[in-house]
Amino acid sequence: MKSRPLGASLSVSALGLGCMGMSEFYGETNDAESIATIHRALDLGVTLIDTADMYGLGANEELVGRALRGRRGHAVLATKFGNVRDAQGAYLGVDGSPAYVRRACDESLRRLGVDCIDLYYQHRVDPKTPIEETVGAMAGLVQAGKVRHLGLSEASAATVRRACRVHPIAALQSEYSLWTRDPEENVLAACRELGVGFVAYSPLGRGFLTGRFQKFEELPANDYRRVNPRFAGENFDRNRHLAETVQALAAEKGCSAGQVALAWVLAQGPDIVPIPGTKRVRYLEENVGALAVTLSAVELARLGAAFPQGAATGERYSAQSMKAIDR
Repeated sequence: MKSRPLGASLSVSALGLGCMGMSEFYGETNDAESIATIHRALDLGVTLIDTADMYGLGANEELVGRALRGRRGHAVLATKFGNVRDAQGAYLGVDGSPAYVRRACDESLRRLGVDCIDLYYQHRVDPKTPIEETVGAMAGLVQAGKVRHLGLSEASAATVRRACRVHPIAALQSEYSLWTRDPEENVLAACRELGVGFVAYSPLGRGFLTGRFQKFEELPANDYRRVNPRFAGENFDRNRHLAETVQALAAEKGCSAGQVALAWVLAQGPDIVPIPGTKRVRYLEENVGALAVTLSAVELARLGAAFPQGAATGERYSAQSMKAIDR
């Protein structure tokens, strides 16, 4: 598999694997199938394996750690801290204080069963703690040998600039897809100016762009997307035509809609690494197949015209979650 750079000294597979849904949020889970999916990803040359301490209240890190035993050297292991939940899963807010940074890292290392994290992200920016203090504490983890590279998630261009003055930032992870093009406003340009790689999460629009769901009722009862504004009520029907546009092009090209959506993200620059999430081997293999799909300039323009910024109806998160986005 081809590689792409994240920052000045980190190289990862052109496509990564998001592991969040293996433990929570997207319906039923199956640890054995999830571990098989991670193993298959490594077999296919996928190196960037992405988790976070909040996924499954730590269970996802433990799952990833089990999957990587005996294969640690084949993975670029990324995890995140900062989103705080209580023991029942309720969201408590963001903590970027230096003491919390150090404690969270130690707990992640324990759950993952490793002595060093390859890429450590602040999951959300803490408005109560200056980014210089948070990144300063993260830099201390690098000096202590607990972390190799630093990242931020959903940070604004201004925040990324301030962070880079404290320590090199290898990657910014933010939502980016055909129906979420917000980073094009100024974040992508800032990352390129600063030499920061860009990791695109939810590049398939949380599965919506694949055309898998034709009506709201098809979502599992315990699926987070049931409370996501873009999937709710009339928004679902209004957004369905966006998925149909992708499906139409996919039919012409003889590939899947998901592969077209991923190919579009991959085509936005060699410094962008999508991390589609899945907990099933068959979807992983389909996603990796997107690397063989080439979109012509005409096809890219066609998709761009169909998906101008703001094309999707509804916010990408609930009102509470949107408050945690650094803008």
